[in-house]
Amino acid sequence: MKTMNYIKIGIASSILSIAAGCTSFLEEELKSSLAPDNTYTSSLGFEVGSTGLYAIARSEYNTWGENGAFMHNGACAYEVLQISTDLCRMGTVREGSLVPVAEMTLNPSTLFVGSYWNWAFNLIGSANELLIYSEKNDNWDYPTDKQLYQAEARFFRAYAYRTLVYLYGDVPWVETIQKPFLLSFSRDPKIEVLGNIIKDLEFAKTYLPDNPDNVKEGKLTTWAARHLLSEMYLLRGAEGDYKLAEENAQDVIDCPYYSLVKSRYGNAKNDPGDYFSDMFVENNQNRSAGNTESIWVMQFQYNTVGGGTNSDDWTRRAWNPQYHAIDGFALADSLGGRGLAQIYPLKWWIGVKGTNATTAGEKEGFPGIQEKGIFEDGDIRNSEYNIKRNWYYNNPLTPNKLGQKCPIDDKSWSQAQLFPALKKFFFGKEENLQLTGAYKDRMKFRLAETYLLLAEAYLRQDMPDKAADAVNEVRRRAKVSDVSDEEMTMDFLLDERIRELYGEESRRFTLVRTGKLLERVRKYNPEARDLIQDFHVLWPIPQAIRDANVGNFPQNPGYEGYEG
Repeated sequence: MKTMNYIKIGIASSILSIAAGCTSFLEEELKSSLAPDNTYTSSLGFEVGSTGLYAIARSEYNTWGENGAFMHNGACAYEVLQISTDLCRMGTVREGSLVPVAEMTLNPSTLFVGSYWNWAFNLIGSANELLIYSEKNDNWDYPTDKQLYQAEARFFRAYAYRTLVYLYGDVPWVETIQKPFLLSFSRDPKIEVLGNIIKDLEFAKTYLPDNPDNVKEGKLTTWAARHLLSEMYLLRGAEGDYKLAEENAQDVIDCPYYSLVKSRYGNAKNDPGDYFSDMFVENNQNRSAGNTESIWVMQFQYNTVGGGTNSDDWTRRAWNPQYHAIDGFALADSLGGRGLAQIYPLKWWIGVKGTNATTAGEKEGFPGIQEKGIFEDGDIRNSEYNIKRNWYYNNPLTPNKLGQKCPIDDKSWSQAQLFPALKKFFFGKEENLQLTGAYKDRMKFRLAETYLLLAEAYLRQDMPDKAADAVNEVRRRAKVSDVSDEEMTMDFLLDERIRELYGEESRRFTLVRTGKLLERVRKYNPEARDLIQDFHVLWPIPQAIRDANVGNFPQNPGYEGYEG
C-alpha cells in the first residue's frame, strides 16, 4: 500500500473545513468540532465529508475560489487545458499565468504545473481520509451507507488521478495516510495507476445510486461512473479495454433515464433560441429543469444549496470577448457580461462567415479552408443562438453608433475584443454586471459525449460503421447530414467533438488520449505549431515536489532536471 507525505507534496487535507465553509447538499447545523475523529462517526458526518469532496472537485475551476476550497490563484485555470491545442489561442492582451502554456515555456515552477498537482492530491487525500474512517465506523443510518460513501470517495479519487495521468504520466498512487509523514516516495507507472483508477470506478459503478431522480442535484450516480469508465478504458487501451469502453458507454445510452435534448425546455423555452442553446441557459443544466441529457452537473449556481460564490469559475469569462473595451459598447448580460477574452477560437474550425475577417489562408497554413469552418449549413450548434457573430453597438452614450453593426475584423479578433463568441459561456448577471464569477451550473458529463466515447471505442476496434452510427445520433440532433462509414475517422470524430463540445471538454485530454495532440497542434494552431515539441505531451513534475523528496523522483523528459 503506497503512502505519501501530505505536506511535502502539497496536500493539505481540508475536506472538513471546506464542507463547513460552503453550503452543503444538506442544510444541517454542525454542533461540534469538524475534526475527523468527531465527524466521521455517523452517516450525517460522512455526508458532511462527501459534501467537501464535491466542493474540492468543482474547485478545479476556481480562480480565487469559494471559502476554504482549493484555489489556483491564477486566472481561468481550466483554460490551460484548452489553449495550445487545435481549439483556441491567446489574444494580444495576455494573462500572465496562461502565457507559459501558450508559448510552450512550461517549467517545473510554472504556477499551473504545481496547482493542478496540488488540487488533485488535495482531492485524493480527502477521499482517502473518508475511506479510512469509513472502515472504522459502525454507526450507519442504513446498511448501504458505508458502500455509498466509499463509492463517492473512490469516484473522486479516480477523477483526480485522471487529471494526474493525463498531465504528468507516471505519478504516485496513494491510498492511505501515513503517520509519521514519509519523506520518500516514487512515481508509479501510468499503466498501473490507470488499473487502480479503473478498480475505483468499477466499485463506484456498483454502489452509486441508479436512479438520478432519487438523488440531490449534482450528486453522482452509477451512470457518471460508467461514463468516466468508458473514457479510462479508452485511455489505458490494454487488451480488451476498447470493448469494455464500448460496453460502459452503451450501458449509459441504453439506460432509461437519459436522452439527447431534442425539444425546447426550461425557463427560456418561449424566448428566441433552440433546444441546443436551452442547455446553456442559466438554471437549465439540471434534471429538475427538464434537462434529460446531463449525467453529472457540478453545482455552481450562485446563492443556491450546494452552489458556488461570486468568485468561482472565471473560466467562462475567458471565452467572452472584451467588446466593452470598444467605444460604443456598454456591459450587458445579453452580450455575455464582462468578458476577459484571454483566449479566442481558431478560425479553421469556427470560420469567418458573417465577419470582415480574412479566412485562415496561406499565412496560417490553411489555403483551402472554408469560410464557414467545420460546420455544415443548418448545423444547430452554429446557429445565432449558439455562436454570436453579429454585434451591434448598444451604448446610449454614443447615439451616433447606437444600433449599428460593429464588424468583426482581423484586428478586433487578434486583440480579442470581438470575434465569433460561444454563447454557451455567456454569464452576465443583469443585477450586477461587474461580478467576476460565472454562475451557471456546469454539465460535466452529458449524453452527447457518451455517444462520442462510444464512437471512439468502435474506431479503436476497427468498426467505422458502428462508430458512424453513434456519431450520427449526435449529428441528427444537430440537423446535419449523416457521416458515412468511409468518412468516419479519428480526425472526423475529433472535429465532431469540437462541434458538439467546444469549450466543455478538456481538449488537451482528448487529444492526448487519441494520440493526436502533436499532429493537430502542428496542423491547426499557428501560434503553437512551431513551438510544440514531442515532450510537451506531458507537463513537468512540479519542482517543489521533487525538492521535498529525499529519494529519486525523476523529472519528465525535456524539462529542467531531467537526467535521462
